[in-house]
Amino acid sequence: MATGMLSTQRIGAIIAIERDIGLRTFVESGVAMNALVSRDLLCSIFQRGGALHDGAAIIQGDRLAAAACFLPLSLNPAISTQVGTRHRAAMGLTEESDAVVVLVSEQTGAISLAVGGAMEFGLTVGQLTDRLASLFRRFHMASDLTAPPPGPGARVADRVD
Repeated sequence: MATGMLSTQRIGAIIAIERDIGLRTFVESGVAMNALVSRDLLCSIFQRGGALHDGAAIIQGDRLAAAACFLPLSLNPAISTQVGTRHRAAMGLTEESDAVVVLVSEQTGAISLAVGGAMEFGLTVGQLTDRLASLFRRFHMASDLTAPPPGPGARVADRVD
């Protein structure tokens, strides 16, 4: 469980998941990865002190397209001054696209979800799993952010369902 592990260790993370509107501009602002999404990869990216820790990881389908990506900050004055740059970036991206953004707060370990310019705070891993499943039924990839990786020899189809 990438988000669960990051949350427990209070390691900040921002993971943007592309839907219908492409995120190419934001992918190009980061470090190209083009890797199959996995719990271990996501946890490695966001480890404190790592070169890729700051910035967003962007997922396209079942691939981690890039990490350390810059996202647009929301200019919405209604956003609480108690949220940090990660939350403002998540809101900014979801105001400009139909992407879904998963966040883990570095200060509190709280898990949040940004969709359509709105933020859901304080989600459990189970609640996040349910929300992602409902948002990505046609993509079948929500489990990569919350489920343990498959065992050796698992097929790609086994990983993402």
